[in-house]
Order: sequence, then structure tokens, then C-alpha cells
Amino acid sequence: MARANEQVEAMLQEYADLIAITGGDAFKARAYEKAARAIGSHPADVAQLDAKGLREIPNVGRSIADKVVEYLRTGNVPELESARASIPAGVRELIRIPGLGPRKAMVLYQELGISSVEELRDAIQEERLRDLKGFGERTEQNILHGISMIQTAGTRILIGAAMELAEEIVSEMSRIPGCVRCAYAGSLRRMRETIGDLDILVAAEESAPFMTALAGLPYTAEVIAHGAKKTSIRTTTGLQVDLRVLPPASWGAGLQYFTGSKAHNVRTRALAVRQGLKLSEYGLFDAESGENLASETEEEIYARLGLPWIPPPLREDRGEIAAALRGELPALVADADIRGDLHTHTDLTDGLASLEDMVAAAAARGYAYYAVTDHAPDLAMQRMTKEKILAQRERVRALDRTVHGMRLLHGTELNIGADGGLDWPDAFLADFDLCVASVHSHFNQSRRDMTRRLIRACENPYVAVIGHPTTRRIGRRPGVDADFDAVFAACARTGTVLEVNAHPDRLDLCDEDILRARAHGVKFAVDSDAHSTTHLPYLRYGVGTAQRGWLTKEDVVNAWPYSRLQRFLREKRQLRAAG
Repeated sequence: MARANEQVEAMLQEYADLIAITGGDAFKARAYEKAARAIGSHPADVAQLDAKGLREIPNVGRSIADKVVEYLRTGNVPELESARASIPAGVRELIRIPGLGPRKAMVLYQELGISSVEELRDAIQEERLRDLKGFGERTEQNILHGISMIQTAGTRILIGAAMELAEEIVSEMSRIPGCVRCAYAGSLRRMRETIGDLDILVAAEESAPFMTALAGLPYTAEVIAHGAKKTSIRTTTGLQVDLRVLPPASWGAGLQYFTGSKAHNVRTRALAVRQGLKLSEYGLFDAESGENLASETEEEIYARLGLPWIPPPLREDRGEIAAALRGELPALVADADIRGDLHTHTDLTDGLASLEDMVAAAAARGYAYYAVTDHAPDLAMQRMTKEKILAQRERVRALDRTVHGMRLLHGTELNIGADGGLDWPDAFLADFDLCVASVHSHFNQSRRDMTRRLIRACENPYVAVIGHPTTRRIGRRPGVDADFDAVFAACARTGTVLEVNAHPDRLDLCDEDILRARAHGVKFAVDSDAHSTTHLPYLRYGVGTAQRGWLTKEDVVNAWPYSRLQRFLREKRQLRAAG
């Protein structure tokens, strides 16, 4: 369930948004945003800290710490309540629309009286926005797309939040006497980027203790249904959780059935029918005699159908059954295959932890190598300079191999400018071990210009990785409009790696884009883009997304040994220099 850190983060971010909506001090709004991120990423539970302890968190000053203490004690902050009261709730809702922003939301309210998503859609259809400064036909289309995004998302939540809750429930159920097995299933087990509801399965002879326990969890807001085989609840955050208790002998069949997807299950049931069998959540049966031929494990179910076990992330009816029948399923990259992280940040720019703390946390994960890639100077708010980055390089060199022998790469995350140019000249870039290049601005360029921009970055011999390639934020910002097949082809031609950014609100590239890029022969890096030690474990979501894109460890450069990675990086520079 949500930690106090996450609740405080949401409160501070809302206050920052309200300051921005009302045209307040931009530096104050930024301060609250930074404090929100810092508290959300802080490893310790802030509910256990006093004001002094809170002030030890980066970017949390006295005033913010006092507000957090008051919020944790009373559930309210007078300044926040006052700001809320000054702005219609509908206007606050408008800023959730990707591409709109707080200032434009307030303009719409002040000039046109728009205070709801429905009123905004009507105004666009009536072309009433076009007379407002800063609004035009293209802006209207972007806003409509943003409305579509939030409506499509509906009550779905990001995989990170769903995973945290699912693992907590599985832990609770597993402690109950009589539990033989317990696991989450459904779209979460398939590692989809957003989750509509949670499916929890328990194998036990008696179901009543588990149903009662689920209904009595502290975050259960409503019991939707309570039965012997299934109980459904709604949590305090609005997420539905369905618990099913299966006989232990039916565990494998139930796990296969409730993992889905629906389309994959249709394929497996059709395969069973062609063999004179019947497949259900209770087992695989002979259609004539009713004899149970397999049910205890998924492996038995698939084997009896003439298939190898199919990893859950592949079960989307995207050719996995045919590939399995041909013996051509890929050996998917796994968490244990990842040898290093190639995109991370420290408190030198917008990270929340020191270089030493990030290195220690990475080494604790068992990495063989680790790259520090703080932002370059074109992100002016980070105030990066050559002097700062070179001083960091000396610290990185001094730490190399000192923590469990882990190799350190000194890199930078460059900004791909509107014309495809980069922050620093090639002569300066040549001395970095690794350069990640990402789009951070000018998201609304034309398709032609955005494509040229990305390809030019790929063609720079010192750009090893294109970070979060589409720039999307799930449910908050759509990806840029570019001819990505042309970009993928350029990456394959130049030896430029595409990132699978593992942050749960990015997962960029997504699985479908990975499949397309892989067909071009592109290599990938699964990176955390960590801005805190608590972000490093996000890599699991990137690996899950890579699995959904059918990637093997051969496709993922940070699953390679350090020597092979170094050779690959050198070859890109030499290839482009020779060209």
C-alpha cells in the first residue's frame, strides 16, 4: 500500500501545481516539486521523522518540513486548503491533461469559464480556443489527444504501484496457515505497463481464512463480493483486487488461466480442442472421458499441449504459440542477466543522492559495472559546467573498482537540441566513457523535424545510447511524433543503442516499439534512469518490458561482460570516424 512518503509527495506536488496555476512564484513552485521528489524517493518512512529529520532530506527546508509534520499529524495543511479553495476543482482536474499545463488551464478558466474536461472538449469542438493567445489548431489537437490519454487510462495504475500492493497482499496471504502457494496473476504477471485490477491466487484446501483476511486488510475500503471461491475488494485508492482460492491440485491450470491474456487463452484452448482435450482453470481434461491429464503446474499444461512453458510476458497472442510449436521461443533476458546500469544521476544535477551513495547502492545489487550520467548544461536548471563534470570525473576515477571491484563509467546525459545538436563539442565528448543523448524539450516539432533531430543525434560518433527515445510519460505526456522506423534503421546503421527506460512512468521504449526496433537489428540498454538509490530497483520493470519485446541477453548491451561492452562502445566511435 502507499507509504507515507508517497502521500506526502502527492500533497507537495499538488501544492506546487496550485502555486503554478495561480501564477505564483515559479521558484517556490519548483522548490515544492523538488521536495516532493526527494521525499517520494527517500528510503526511510518519513512518518517516523520529526522536522529536524525531514530537513536532512535534500531539498526539504524548514517551511516544507513544518508543513509535512502538520500533514502527517492532522491530514491537512492550511496553506494547501486555502489554495484549493481559491481554484475550482475542475481547473485542478484540467492540469492532469497531458500537454495542457497549469497556466493554460487557468487562462481557459479566466477567459472562457472552462472548469471541466467535458467543457474543454466542447469548447474545442466549437473552435472557441483559437482566439486565445497561445492556443491554436495544433494546440487543440494536442489537448484532445491528452484527454483521450487520461480517459483511456481510466482507473488503471502504473505497474510499480500495482506491484508494491500485490507483493504486500501475497506476503499477507502466504502467512495464513493452510496456504500451499500464493502468487499474483493477470496483467501484472505479464508485466504490462498499467494494471486495471489485481488478480491474487491462493492454493489451499480451505478458502474461508483467506477471504476473511482480504476483507479485513487495513486498506480495504469496500468488499464488492465475498464468496467461497472468490472475494473482490476495492482499496482506499480505488483499485479492485480479486482473490481466488484454488485446490492445490489445480494450481497450474488456475495460474495459466488467470494469467491470460484472453487472446492467448483462446489460442491454447483452441489447440486443446484440436487434440480432443478441454482446458479450463481446473485442468486439462480428456474431452470424452473427463480424465484430468494435467493441472498441478503450468509446465505440465503446456507440455501436454505439445508446447514448452511460455513466459508470462509473451502471452499476448503475438506469435508466441506458433514460435513455441516451431521450437523458436527466445530465451528472454532476465533480471539476473543485467550486469550494470548505464543511465543514472547524482545530486550534482537533479539526483537526490551523492555519487558515493549511488555507487554503493549499485554495488550492493551485484553489478559488474555502473555508469554515472548526470545532465549536461543545456538543461539550464541543472547549472552544469565543464568544471563540475570534470571534477566529478576525478571522483569517479578514484572510486573505480573500490567497491566490490565494480567498474565505473563516467558519462553524461546530453540534450538533443531542436536541430539535433548536443550540449558539448565532439572534442569534449571524446573523453567521456559513455554518452546518453535524450530529448528534453521542443516536444511538438513536426514529424519531419523530430525524425531528423533524432537521426542526427544517432549519427554522432560519441552518442552511445538514445535515452527514453519517445519521451512519453505514461498517462501524462504522449510520445513525440517521429518516423521511428527511420530512427530505428539509423540506430542499426550507426551502432547506436536504444534505451528501455525502466522508470515505471516511462517504460520507454514500450514493448511494441521494442519489437519494431528489434526487427531492424537494433541493440538495447535496459536502464533505471535512477535519480535516487531507491530508483535502482526499477530495473525490474525495464526487464519485464524487454521481455514483452522478446529481447534476449544478446540484444541487451548491459547484459554483456564489461570487456565486450567496452569493445562495442569503441567500435561505434571507430565506425563513424571511418565513415
